[in-house]
Amino acid sequence: MPEQWPRALLRAALRELGYDAVGAPSLAAALHFPVDAPERGAVRLVLLDQATLADEEAASQLELLLRRHREPAPMLLSRAMPATALPPAAATVAWRRVLHRPVSVGDLVAAIQAVAPLPPGSQRPLD
Repeated sequence: MPEQWPRALLRAALRELGYDAVGAPSLAAALHFPVDAPERGAVRLVLLDQATLADEEAASQLELLLRRHREPAPMLLSRAMPATALPPAAATVAWRRVLHRPVSVGDLVAAIQAVAPLPPGSQRPLD
């Protein structure tokens, strides 16, 4: 999501459940996260806002991001319109879930839990 506050609220809600969530304001910024970070583990899910896919480099950046992190589950937060109206960069991805706005942080968390559940015993808040 391009706005900082929604990303921060979503990260906080996910961390409360035990997810180690990180956020990036763009695909280019997300590409700077290390692939092998032993203290974090593998990236299991990438949630993108449709606005992130608007620029010309988005398709190649998204493809590189997913490939670098060993094909994590991609989820898309789209505008309130049918999925057929997605930008061309979104059409090349096998989205595990597409959520349409308006959507609450609770709805996003529930969708993430369904697509990338935490292993048993790890569902605890991170300190």
